[in-house]
Amino acid sequence: MRILITGGSGYLGRHLTPLAQRQDEVVYTFFSEDLLNLPGGVRLDVRRKDAVMAVLGDFRPNVIIHTAGSNRSADMETVITAGTRHVVEAAAAVSARLIFLSTDVVFDGTAGPYAESAEPTPIHAYGRAKQSAEAIAQTYSNHVIIRTSLIYGLDLMDNGTRWLVQSLRAGQPVTLFANQRRNPVWAVSLSNALLELAASTFTGVLNIAGAQAMTRAEFGLRMLDWWGVTERASLAVGSGDPQRWPADCRLDLSLAQAVLQTPLPGVDTVLANYHL
Repeated sequence: MRILITGGSGYLGRHLTPLAQRQDEVVYTFFSEDLLNLPGGVRLDVRRKDAVMAVLGDFRPNVIIHTAGSNRSADMETVITAGTRHVVEAAAAVSARLIFLSTDVVFDGTAGPYAESAEPTPIHAYGRAKQSAEAIAQTYSNHVIIRTSLIYGLDLMDNGTRWLVQSLRAGQPVTLFANQRRNPVWAVSLSNALLELAASTFTGVLNIAGAQAMTRAEFGLRMLDWWGVTERASLAVGSGDPQRWPADCRLDLSLAQAVLQTPLPGVDTVLANYHL
């Protein structure tokens, strides 16, 4: 296959792109800095329709895995919504299969675990932007919308854990929330699932996350232990405001477990077996 990965130099992309390049012809995009420095990297601003059309027109992929658009970008809403619209239009122009990365925080956290049929009920800007982008992706017939959760790795520290570690080492107060439940997903598992879907005929929404539901506090402490971070004097465990941050965004993985051969282990299973 010929696979285009947008945001290929982002956190997930740095796991996904090398895996994809083992078996397929891959072009990956980056915006400000190419953190991979692998063959096939192309600078792209997905907010520019002409640029998106040019990259896809040149490469003519069979599959687009659209990961660009994090909750940390300065122009988050435009990158996520307009960027997805441009990618969808370009996918249609070259008849490519589209896999779009969404999030569990399209939900308000009052009715977890959520199945694929649940209607999005976002309560913050990132969730609303992803909800809008999902609607855009759904206008294209050959699409898969992936709702996923906290993405982590054990070779490369994820962005959330990096912020946590930097804050603790600077002595800044940090509170890990014990009232927020998610399904953290190992970046390798998620990447393998995406590549399996790239070669499949499944269309629609699919929840892909780790099988183990954890609180943000439990997950944060597991990551601090893994990375050997002992500076915890300014760390507290408390409760987050459910009006600002959804409390229970657990995902029902029944459909993914039926559709995919890729295993989706929970955090403790990954940690226990990583040396293998």
